[in-house]
Amino acid sequence: MGKSLSVRLSGYSFGSVRAGGVTYDHDLIIDRGKIRQRNKGASRKLRSAHGHTPLPAAEDIPWRCHRLVIGTGADGALPVMKDVREQARRREVDLVIVPTAQAITVLAKTTKDTNAILHLTC
Repeated sequence: MGKSLSVRLSGYSFGSVRAGGVTYDHDLIIDRGKIRQRNKGASRKLRSAHGHTPLPAAEDIPWRCHRLVIGTGADGALPVMKDVREQARRREVDLVIVPTAQAITVLAKTTKDTNAILHLTC
């Protein structure tokens, strides 16, 4: 399946994280060891209903893994839509949904066949 998460994460604080020695100030997707910016286009139209841009299944979610860790921000405010949970169940992907600091701790311990989505604010 997916390869190990080979990205070392550190230095998380509200709005930024260090990954692989580079500091990022936007939400990240880690997909089989590659880092990319989260594209929130699909979630923007849902913002008014949630008071925040949520994480819907319509986003480019890195499903090619056994475990998907979703960091929901400093205060855990990122809403994860029900359709994401349903797709994870259908795909037999273990979802770990926790505040981002905790997500980084989880990723430091368990990286085999693990992808991640990290929300860096709220």
